[in-house]
This record gives sequence, structure tokens and C-alpha cells, in this order.
Amino acid sequence: MEPSRLVLIGSAASKAMSPRLWNPVFQELGLGWTYDAWDVPAGGDLDEVRRRLLAPGIVAANVTMPHKHWAAETADEATDPVLLSGACNLLVRKGTRLVGHNTDISAVTALLGGQYQRHALLLGAGGAARAAMIALEGHLGTVSITDRDPHAAAELLDLARERGMDARTVSWQQGQELSADASLIVNATPIGKSMSDGPAWGDGPLAPDAVVYDFVYARHTTASVARARGMGVRCIDGWEHLREQAVAMVPLLGLDGQSGRLLKETLERIRAAS
Repeated sequence: MEPSRLVLIGSAASKAMSPRLWNPVFQELGLGWTYDAWDVPAGGDLDEVRRRLLAPGIVAANVTMPHKHWAAETADEATDPVLLSGACNLLVRKGTRLVGHNTDISAVTALLGGQYQRHALLLGAGGAARAAMIALEGHLGTVSITDRDPHAAAELLDLARERGMDARTVSWQQGQELSADASLIVNATPIGKSMSDGPAWGDGPLAPDAVVYDFVYARHTTASVARARGMGVRCIDGWEHLREQAVAMVPLLGLDGQSGRLLKETLERIRAAS
């Protein structure tokens, strides 16, 4: 069977934007490809998921929470960003092997543009936070890491120190208090998906030079983005991140040059209709 299917693997994959983004692009390109969602809960049968990925017809798989670490481990080959971060959000089929990529890192790099950050506050310590931290390497003074799971925060701290970064873990409450000093606040949690959620860092102030990078994309403007904009703080939202990580996939999937333009146009239409 000629490869023709891309999939998204995640605990809430069927609620994600990706199929609505990619399927119109594939239709416009006339490839005959489709993009489907596979809901795989935390603790699901990931061995079976890998077997399905090696079935006829699969081109590649995007991977989202909470399986980015698993994707890095299951990859038969991996790019340096995946090896450095321990997280993978794209598995590309190569015969009977899976090649791991991390386009989250590409997106953060593109959107932050190599700007130096005197103090980055990472809210969350999963795959998205790992991508942000690796993208910041060489452009970072200090980094504070917090997660409601202390074990996850400790693992990310170990990675930061292995990379020679000036890093520390703090409690969730301490992290919220530090938001007033941070030049970059990264929301790498699901906080904001619900309209009832408040800002990820709580109700405190932000530094005048702060940048808020919110990985969450939703039909509504998240409270983190709304609060930051109200303070006159620069924001990078989840829609922008989704756009850049999708564009970074184009050459990895062997798609032609117009694909990037089509992705941007399709995403703008989806956002305008939300």
C-alpha cells in the first residue's frame, strides 16, 4: 500500500486542531493523504501503537501529551534535538524504522529569534518545556523550573545541568511569585484550555521586558495571553507555535514549497472562524 496516512497520537488527540489544519492542505495539494487522530491515554498500550505505526499506509505521526518522551524512546533513529531534549513530537516512517524529530524546538527557535533571556520561568516540565529549554540553550541566563509533579521537574533540572545551564527547581507557588522577575514565562501546561482557567502564573504582575510563550491553543484567547496583553507584554500564543511547528514538518515529509503557505492560510481561516 502506498503510504498515505498521517496520525496524531495523544491522550486527547481527537480534540486537537491538527486534522482540521492538515487535511485541507493535503486536499489542495492533491496528494490523497489523510490526517487522523488516535486517542491514546496515559498508560495506554504503546507497544500496540508502535505496531500500528509500522502498518502499511502510515507516513508519519505527530505526538503530543503525554507521549513525547515515549516517542523519543521508541524512535529507531533520532535527530540531535530529540537526543538532547529526550522529547519527540514527530515520528517519520522510513521503511520498518521510525525516525524521531522535534519540530517544537524548531518552532520555539523561530518565534523567539535567538533573543537572550536573563531569566526563564518554565511552568511545566514535560515535552514542551524540554523543547523550550533546548531552544534557549546559549541564549539564557538562569532558568527556574516548576511542575506539579516534583519528579518531572527534577528530571528537567538534571537535563538543564547536564547542558551547563544555571537552573533550579521551585515549588509551584514559588514559580508564580517569580513571574514578576522573569524575562520569559513559558506555559508548558494545559492551563488555559478551559475558559474558566486563570493565567498560568496566577494573578501576579509581570516584568516590563517579559515575553509570555503560551503553548496552549484554544478557540478562546487564553487567560495567560489576555492578561499579558493587558499589561502590554509581548505574547506568543499556541496558534503561532502550531503554525511554526507545522511549517517545520514540510521538508521532513518531503512536501513541496507551497505547503508552508497553505498551512499558514488554512490556520488563519480556522482561527478566524473560532
